[in-house]
Amino acid sequence: MALTDRTPRDFGNLTFLVSLDLRRNNFHGNLPQEMVRLRRLKFLKLSFNNLRGEIPSWFGFLHQLQVLNLGNNSFTGSIPPSLSNASRLETLEISANLLEGNIPEEIGNLQNLKFLSIQYNKLTGSIPFTIFNISSIQVIAFTNNSLSGNLPNGLCNGLPTLKKLYLSTNKLHGHMPTSLSNCSQLQILSLSGNNFDGPIHSEIGRVSNLHILYLGSNHFTGIYVLSF
Repeated sequence: MALTDRTPRDFGNLTFLVSLDLRRNNFHGNLPQEMVRLRRLKFLKLSFNNLRGEIPSWFGFLHQLQVLNLGNNSFTGSIPPSLSNASRLETLEISANLLEGNIPEEIGNLQNLKFLSIQYNKLTGSIPFTIFNISSIQVIAFTNNSLSGNLPNGLCNGLPTLKKLYLSTNKLHGHMPTSLSNCSQLQILSLSGNNFDGPIHSEIGRVSNLHILYLGSNHFTGIYVLSF
C-alpha cells in the first residue's frame, strides 16, 4: 500500500540517515525544512509522488548527497543555483515537473555529475555552456522543454565519457557541431524536433559507438562530405 500524507517533519530527526527512498507513494505538499538536518544523507529518492512547491534551496547544504531524484512530481518555480553546493552529486533527476526559467550556470560546477535529467519541464533560455565541461558526465537529458540558442562548436571537447545526449523537442537552432565526432563513447544522440539547419557533416560517421540517431523534424539541408 502506498503511503499518503505530507512528508513527516520528524524525518529531520534521523540525522544518521544515509539513504531515504520514498518513491512511488502519494506524499504531497512541500518538503519540510527540518530535512536540512540530514547532513549524512547520500541517496534521496522522492520520485513519483505529488510533491509541490519550489525545489528547496537547502538541498545545497546536504554536502554528502550523491543521488537526488525528484522526478515525476509537481515542483514549480526555477531550479535553485544552490544545488551546485552539493558538490558530490553524481545523479540529478528532476524530470517531469513544472519547472520554469533558465538552467542555472552553476550546475556546471557539479564536476562529479554523471547523470543529469531535466526533461519534460517548461525551461527556457539557452543551455549553459558550463554543462558541456563536466568531464564525468555520461547522460544529459533535456528533452521536451523550450530551450533555445545554439550548441557550442566545441560541444564534445570536454565530454570524454558522454554516452547519451537527449535534446529533442526544444527550440534549439544553428548548425550541428562538427565536434560531435569527439564524443567517442556516444551511443544515443537525439536532436529531433528543433530548428537545426545547415548540413549534416560526414564527421558524424566517426562516432563509431552510436546506436541511435534522431534528427527528424529539423531544417537540415543534406550531407556535407569533407574531403582530405
